[in-house]
This record gives sequence, structure tokens and C-alpha cells, in this order.
Amino acid sequence: MSNEAENTSFFQREAWYTDAQGKSVVNSITSTVIDYWTGVPATINGMLGGYASVTSTDTKASSLFISEFIKGKRGANNRILKPPRISTDYACDCGAGIGRVSKHFLLKHFNKVDLVEYTPKFIEQAEESYLAKEKQEGRVGRFICEGLQTFTPEEGKYDLIWCQWVLSHLTDEDLVSFLVRCKRGLKANGIIGIKENVTAVGYSFDNEDSSVTRRVIVDNVFTNSFLIDSRHNIYA
Repeated sequence: MSNEAENTSFFQREAWYTDAQGKSVVNSITSTVIDYWTGVPATINGMLGGYASVTSTDTKASSLFISEFIKGKRGANNRILKPPRISTDYACDCGAGIGRVSKHFLLKHFNKVDLVEYTPKFIEQAEESYLAKEKQEGRVGRFICEGLQTFTPEEGKYDLIWCQWVLSHLTDEDLVSFLVRCKRGLKANGIIGIKENVTAVGYSFDNEDSSVTRRVIVDNVFTNSFLIDSRHNIYA
């Protein structure tokens, strides 16, 4: 596969915008995604496709990653090598499901979290049961039932916007637009955290949940959303 082909939007390359009859196939794929997640149980096992056991390893790795941004970096004799970049005031969990990432990762480090989730039964489970205690304590601000295709964060609200295992359900165009809106939703020096699977070459389409696992998306997506320049310096 040529570099040009690899850098072309998956949905454009596969000509999925319309079929021979002019019907939008992207919309039908979106419907398939909705149907798939509507049939998934609102449990940790459901969120992780039967692999609930990875939660501990997953959240520990995420905590290790975010540590330098919220605590800074220290050297010998506790000398500060790099100060913290962001405060631990407010985070946003995008594609939150029932709140697994919020409960076991984000709320371990941030004072308050908003959840954004497209599937109504998941966000209801989060609010009414899974994060009910955290809601009562005032540590969850909003439970937002909305897709990332349209979600627009309040400007300058968040220290961290975290996206995990959800962006594969967005077209390249929707993903770029989403990241641009997220950038506006950050506080000064805020960051967008993205934790996604990637392929070594090309792309991989999952026929079951209609997700697309991309190759490294830095050049194609981050550049277009003005989060990274040609030298791969990240501005988010």
C-alpha cells in the first residue's frame, strides 16, 4: 500500500459515503454501531468485550502515563526536572460507557469528571448505580448522553479530555472536527489523552462492531486538527 493510500481517509478510500443507489453507507454503519452497543450488557465485562480482567493493568498504565503531567518529573535529591503541566481539577471522559475509566483511573487523580457517552443505558447505569456514590459526593459534574460526532466541550473547562477505545467509531472527518472542538475545551496547558489500538500497516475493520483500527494517525488526523506540526511537535 502506498503512503498516499495510507494517508487517505479510510471511508473515502473504501468509497463508503454512498452505495450504487446513492444511499449513505456511513449512516448505515453508524446504525450498526448503535445496534451493537445497544445489545452489549452495561457491565465491566460488556465494556471490555469479555476481558474485564484487564481493568487493573489498563488503569495502572494510564496512571503511569498521566503522572508526569500532573506531578511533574523529579531527579536526584528530589530536584524538579519538569514541573506539572496541568492541574487536577477537572477531566472529561469521552466514550465513557458505564464509567469504568472514570472510576478506576480519572477520579483517582482528578477532583471532578464529566462523562460523555452515546448509549443511553450505559450513561444511566453510570449515573444511577456505578458512579452513584461519586455523584452524591459531587465528584461527577455531568452525565452527557451524546455522540462524539457532535459533542462540544465548554470552552476552557477541562485540564484533561481523555478518549479511550472509542475513536475507532468515528470517520476521519468527524475525528478531526472532534479534536478541534476538544482543543477549545481545554484550559491553558490542558491536554487531550488518546488511548487507542493501532495497526502496524494499513487499517483493520471489525465487522462485528463496525470500528476501524487505524495505522499511526499522527500525520493524517493530528495535523489536520492542528494538534501537531510537520516536525511532530504536539500542541495540545
